[in-house]
Amino acid sequence: MTKTTSKRYSPEVRERAVRMVREHRGEHASQWEAISSIAGKIGCSGETLRKWVRQAERDQGARPGQTSEERDRIKALEREVRELRQANEILRKASAYFATAELDRPFKR
Repeated sequence: MTKTTSKRYSPEVRERAVRMVREHRGEHASQWEAISSIAGKIGCSGETLRKWVRQAERDQGARPGQTSEERDRIKALEREVRELRQANEILRKASAYFATAELDRPFKR
């Protein structure tokens, strides 16, 4: 999901839409027809609803791939790695600065 989608539609709306696709699947010739029909009623695009349905299937283990929980955990770990790399870079620069400053200081006997 894009950031726009997650801000635009509440989790309750997404869950309801996915549930409606499952409940009304039998009334349509294909899952895509059910998705298209329900997407129009909810006010989202068919592709957006299809992505929600696929993610729900992954979350329930019915489809291979990362669950929402795994995806969120990976994002958090990537953010943490990025922050640690930035902190290490700051420490590396500070260390080099202080090492240079120490060399410039007169030697005490």
